[in-house]
Amino acid sequence: MEGNQRHNLLDNWLSIINVQTNIANTLERALEEQYSLSLKEFYVLYFLSQTDDKQLRLQQLQEMVGLSQSAISRLVGRMEAKSCGALERHLCEDDRRGIYTRLTSLGEEKLNKALATFEEILQSILAEGKMQSEWQSFLNKFQ
Repeated sequence: MEGNQRHNLLDNWLSIINVQTNIANTLERALEEQYSLSLKEFYVLYFLSQTDDKQLRLQQLQEMVGLSQSAISRLVGRMEAKSCGALERHLCEDDRRGIYTRLTSLGEEKLNKALATFEEILQSILAEGKMQSEWQSFLNKFQ
């Protein structure tokens, strides 16, 4: 019996991950197709938009997005390239070692458009019940 409980716990965890992965994949496809944004790039824009001055240190952003230092640096580099122009980097005035990334007006505009699509897809998935059977199956395991 103890072994079954352990397996049930693992099965429940895997159900949660499956639902989250399916939703994330749907969001990723839509953002890529419509805005040429990955989900991680969307999160970068969103996190920056939530600050008062629309900027964060790269290290803070790295922790929030869940990427390594080199991966966040490459991602920010792509997003500040002229083809995108959504971000700009600058040195911290107090600590010349610190690098900040700031959301540009172009980045804010891109985020607002993508945010509308993001919310629309989430509402659609939850309202139409596309994930309903998986979610219900998961909830039933706890009853």
